[in-house]
Amino acid sequence: MEYQISSGIVDSYFHKFKKILNVDVAIVGGGPSGLLAAYYLAKNGQNVVLFERKLAPGGGMWGGAMMFNEIVIQHEALHIAKELGIDHKIYTEGLYVVDSLQATSALIYHASKAGATLMNCISVEDVVIQDKRVGGVVINWAPVHREKLHVDPIIVVSKAVLDATGHDCEVAKILERKNGIRLNTPTGGVVGERSMSVDEAERTTLENTKEIYPGLFVSGMAANGVSGSFRMGPIFGGMLLSGKKISEIILKSIHTLV
Repeated sequence: MEYQISSGIVDSYFHKFKKILNVDVAIVGGGPSGLLAAYYLAKNGQNVVLFERKLAPGGGMWGGAMMFNEIVIQHEALHIAKELGIDHKIYTEGLYVVDSLQATSALIYHASKAGATLMNCISVEDVVIQDKRVGGVVINWAPVHREKLHVDPIIVVSKAVLDATGHDCEVAKILERKNGIRLNTPTGGVVGERSMSVDEAERTTLENTKEIYPGLFVSGMAANGVSGSFRMGPIFGGMLLSGKKISEIILKSIHTLV
């Protein structure tokens, strides 16, 4: 029995691991925009892998606001909550409160059930460049990355890469720092996140959700971070709408490659 347990896990995991070495879309970061993008892309027939360095995907949505496990979404994003079966109750005109644990669990469940492969405990430490286009990511175990061990990585090839790493916009920073290229941002580089301004941040989250270099896309707080916009706190409508918008942009981009 002991051997069968271990053998079953190893066989199943490495079958899954081999499947994600060549994908349509590699998503870096398992916050709400990344998870929702994974859901919509997989639902539209794309082979999608999402890498999350922590034990559980979900990003900042788990903690609600200061560990009060409630979050707010706007009316504009309510149709997404309804599509995913997330309970919600109106608080004031145009604003709804949602249990953050239920919402995060729903995003993870639906992304996985749609066919996206979710890989936790894995860090992305570099990107692949092919013909002046981002063509994949370079991965390693998160503890290897954290402890700075000298262990060579594995390469994942993809048609598109989504930076959904949140406030740090890590993939965009790697691309800029290591390759001396210009990004599709106001300065040509990663501008950095500004302080809180909720209305402005919600608006610009969608505006900044785009392709910033051939093959590299940004969503959620990474979108605002690269373009120098504001943070918004525990309101998540813009994050959800950003995840849906970037899935549509990536689908169009992939279709032009065929």
